[in-house]
Amino acid sequence: MSRALLALVFISTSFAAEPIRETFGPEFDAKRFLTPIPNKNTSVRDGVLWTRGASGGKYPPMVYLPVEGKDLTISFRYRHLAPGGWLWFFVDGDDGFGSEDHMLRVKLLREGVQLQVDAHSKDANHPLRQKNGRPPDKKSGAYRLNEVFPLEKVDLTTNTWRAVKLVFRGEEVQITLDGQTWSKTLTRPNLNAAKRKLLWMQNGGEAGIELDDIQVISTAP
Repeated sequence: MSRALLALVFISTSFAAEPIRETFGPEFDAKRFLTPIPNKNTSVRDGVLWTRGASGGKYPPMVYLPVEGKDLTISFRYRHLAPGGWLWFFVDGDDGFGSEDHMLRVKLLREGVQLQVDAHSKDANHPLRQKNGRPPDKKSGAYRLNEVFPLEKVDLTTNTWRAVKLVFRGEEVQITLDGQTWSKTLTRPNLNAAKRKLLWMQNGGEAGIELDDIQVISTAP
């Protein structure tokens, strides 16, 4: 192997994301998460992460997991324990102007999947800017842009385990649900940025929603 190629391999591996593999077994480390676990809504039960009830605030209970890397492959499983409810999965990252914010939302509703890309701009009159008067980011001065995709019909009414996978590579992300049940590939400039945090917003009622097999690794070249 030439010195130049060896140097390239070293640089590539040096910047590889530290892999995360969480199965909520006996060695579960709550310090991995930004959310204190256990709390009034979330705990580890029977080898899975269980979140139920209401937060008492504006939004349903949430669980945050910090990540580090640009081209990442993210996967997890989830299961509703009773009819109704939904799960929103967020990927947060660099906004391109020196701050961090939502980058992509995967809304796993009972009747289908809906995607939302959250880019950013310094243009206060950008056509994709939120219409609710949301101010610019205090740190970067950028406005959040919201590209909401139509709901894609998928029957997710049964309370069975679902497998979600996102593969980020440059400006592209490939999203799959249960392998071939549903898939979508998006290409957007804002996706080609460092990922900083994962967020699960869970509306599972008193029965709750279970998460398991969370994995975050560098996307293979």
